[in-house]
Amino acid sequence: MADNTEQQAGKTIHAGGDWLEAVSGATREIIDPADALPFAVVAEGDEKDTDIAVAAARAAFDGGRGAWPLTPVTERAALLRRVADLLVRDREELGLLESRDAGKTVEEGRVDIDCVADAFRYFADLVAGEAPGRVVDAGTPEVHSVVVHEPVGVCALITPWNYPLLQASWKIAPALAAGNTFVVKPSEITPLTTIALIDLLVEAGLPAGVANIVTGPGHSVGARLAEHPDVDLVSFTGGLISGTKVAQAAAVTVKKVALELGGKNPNVVFADACATEEGFDTAVDQALNAAFIHSGQVCSAGARLIVEETVRERFVAELARRAEKIRLGRGTEDGVECGPLVSEQQRAKTESYVAAALAEGAVLRSGGKRPEPTATRPATGYFYEPTVLDQCHREMTVVREEVFGPVLTVETFRTEDEAVALANDTEYGLAGAVWTADAGRARRVAGRLRHGTVWINDFHPYLPQAEWGGFGKSGVGRELGPAGLAEYREAKHVYQNLAPRPVRWFAG
Repeated sequence: MADNTEQQAGKTIHAGGDWLEAVSGATREIIDPADALPFAVVAEGDEKDTDIAVAAARAAFDGGRGAWPLTPVTERAALLRRVADLLVRDREELGLLESRDAGKTVEEGRVDIDCVADAFRYFADLVAGEAPGRVVDAGTPEVHSVVVHEPVGVCALITPWNYPLLQASWKIAPALAAGNTFVVKPSEITPLTTIALIDLLVEAGLPAGVANIVTGPGHSVGARLAEHPDVDLVSFTGGLISGTKVAQAAAVTVKKVALELGGKNPNVVFADACATEEGFDTAVDQALNAAFIHSGQVCSAGARLIVEETVRERFVAELARRAEKIRLGRGTEDGVECGPLVSEQQRAKTESYVAAALAEGAVLRSGGKRPEPTATRPATGYFYEPTVLDQCHREMTVVREEVFGPVLTVETFRTEDEAVALANDTEYGLAGAVWTADAGRARRVAGRLRHGTVWINDFHPYLPQAEWGGFGKSGVGRELGPAGLAEYREAKHVYQNLAPRPVRWFAG
């Protein structure tokens, strides 16, 4: 990974090929959530820095024959593959940086980097293997009619704090593959690996001005990107309230908008999935994975366990027993299975949801408090125990709203129809899962769930080739797969008349 001493001095805004300080000179300390101590300093950009970056991206897109959108597809694809190779080269350093920045374990960080490399390779292969256009039969040999795809233009890419580099790659890779230029605004809490990615893009040979980054808060940088008249598309991943503001700002200039706004995801377990010891063990293990990976700070987290009544007590008892054994600590330490929450604000939010749930009648089966400090778990860190809340119902705030913390609620059902009704009784519609040994039931229930991704007898895997999106308040648009590339393009119908003649609408 490149050793950029300018970044160490607070020059983390990249515009037009140069690393810059914020125009205001403001900086922000980046906090390690494991001990609440600062370990890096970045520039705190604002609207002025955003305008500079957008101007650079606009110039790189509109710059005549040498502009990025006119670069042959084969060259764009080759650059993406070089970036993937550099990510593999720097896997250990980037995985460690992601761990310290976001609080996740190093192993999770490494897996994220692998997925980022896969995304760059996938979109390189996808764009390189496409046909040049779709011919449309005009009904006459004198007319040549074809639909081609062209880049949207300047893209504003606003990414969240929980999977900083992975979410950035899902936007940056297809944007570049399609021939766009971009300005990325990472979360002000976790910007470091996205800064490192810009360095890798430069090392791979990306022309100046194509990739730009502004580090800074959403209320200034993000808001300016969403409203900027020279931005053609805004892609946002984050919370519902912020996403709504982005859509409202983008509407003024009628931008293309892609929003991924989180979820409240059901994990439906039928009794027949637990009929064998192996099936029971797997379903419990995956319920833990669904709810507590990265301390539950996952938009697709299976935070709602909806389990058939006949197996509820056995299932929840075992789930709670295992949850209490999850090893919490600094993500860089060996043997740690779950790291801290990303900030004190996020932990306080989690605590408030748990307190409200208990006041509304939920039964605490595990967790529900801050853990005792240890050598690998400093008292100053933002740790919270994996929490299982039993006997929950849909009127509870903790069941309706996205906690984004290590909290699992338990609801029960008796019939298939009741299970589907509970799973769909949410304003969100991002992801969900169904566990059953009955193949027919699996297909029926999956088909009835109103969620953008449905897993059967699994939870959390995703494929770069598959679209990722949601229903309801989980957002609009699709990332990954062919639809992910399509987000960063416009369709143009080229109609060529080989035998032009007068129209003669009027006499004369």
